[in-house]
Amino acid sequence: MNLSLMTAIKFRQGRRKSGMVSLISIISTLSIAIGIAALIIGLSAMNGFEYELKNRVLSVVPHGQIYSQYGNLDDWQHIQQELEEDKNIVSAAPFISFTGLIENGSKLGAVEVQGVDPQREKAISALPKYVLDDRWQYFKNDSQQIIIGSGLAKKLSVKQGAWITLLIPVSSDNNQLKPPKRVRLQVVGILDLSGSLSNNVALIPLADAQKLLNIGDSVTGIMVNVNQVYLAKSLLGRAILNLDENVTYTSWENSYGFMYRDIQMIRQIMYLAMIVVIGVACFNIVSTLVIAVKDKQRDIAILKTLGANNRQIKHIFIWYGVVSGLIGSLLGVVLGVLSAWQLSNIMKVIESLIGHKVLNGNVYFIDFLPSKIHATDVLIVFITAMLLSLIASYYPAKRACKIDPAKILNSF
Repeated sequence: MNLSLMTAIKFRQGRRKSGMVSLISIISTLSIAIGIAALIIGLSAMNGFEYELKNRVLSVVPHGQIYSQYGNLDDWQHIQQELEEDKNIVSAAPFISFTGLIENGSKLGAVEVQGVDPQREKAISALPKYVLDDRWQYFKNDSQQIIIGSGLAKKLSVKQGAWITLLIPVSSDNNQLKPPKRVRLQVVGILDLSGSLSNNVALIPLADAQKLLNIGDSVTGIMVNVNQVYLAKSLLGRAILNLDENVTYTSWENSYGFMYRDIQMIRQIMYLAMIVVIGVACFNIVSTLVIAVKDKQRDIAILKTLGANNRQIKHIFIWYGVVSGLIGSLLGVVLGVLSAWQLSNIMKVIESLIGHKVLNGNVYFIDFLPSKIHATDVLIVFITAMLLSLIASYYPAKRACKIDPAKILNSF
């Protein structure tokens, strides 16, 4: 085996005598490298999107919400206590949700207002850390305060510390709309989630929201976080079956599940593309070895006359192809890992050159291209490339065994 490997390396080093063999060998090696690099970058981008979904979106969006089937939730303290006793429930907190308008001078913007407990929110959600300048610590009850999303703040030209008017719809007993309630609030902080999540959201303290809506101690529902986020729907379904009250629920999958499904679908497509792209690149090795066998006929004939058997000849050209695949794979892994590591910075440079963002923050949940390298993906791509290189080397190697040394040497 060592003799076959050494001979294969000598053959590769001496390939420059034939310009065609050298050119095709370089092209096949570069094709493998580019294919592997592209796949590592693509898979790292998908990993980045999944990471941002879990650690940015699902860290600030509740895994599930429990509502009363009719109106507001009155006996929410008892329900919250029952939920917290469930081993699959990590945390539960009341919230109030309503739609309103924010007015700043002549500018108006629709907003989804969330009433949350400022103290409890810090313990159950990562939302406070996305408030700029660490302003969450000044967010408190009975202070006429509001936190608005950065997208909404930009749209309405609102800065931190400014006063805005919140318009709350009011309905009469006969379901007719009355003039909206107008409330002056100070913007205590700006929420920046780097995407569409902060385009139309505003936060006010839970107690203030109850007063503004005149609902006493009632709440809209209870936010719930579970210990296995991707099983949130089934875990919440089991949890409400143990409750005494008649309630319903929604999970994050209703609002953001399509993102996770899209990421997984694209990941599967990437793995399929991996086999096709690397396969095409590796089978360039076939043409390289076929020409190499033709070019090295005299050397093969001499080896056979010196006592080399067909098995050794076959191993020489299998090693020839495997070494080509190994060089291309290692080059592709290095290029792919380095590019994926700096992918976000590379995209920033490209965006500055073309003058606009690749990911629109008004459409996507983030406005930058994330990347996260998983060693497992790199290893799978590398092993697949090496296996395909081995398979591609078999036919030319077998063909080299059929060379008749007497016929070849007599022709020279």
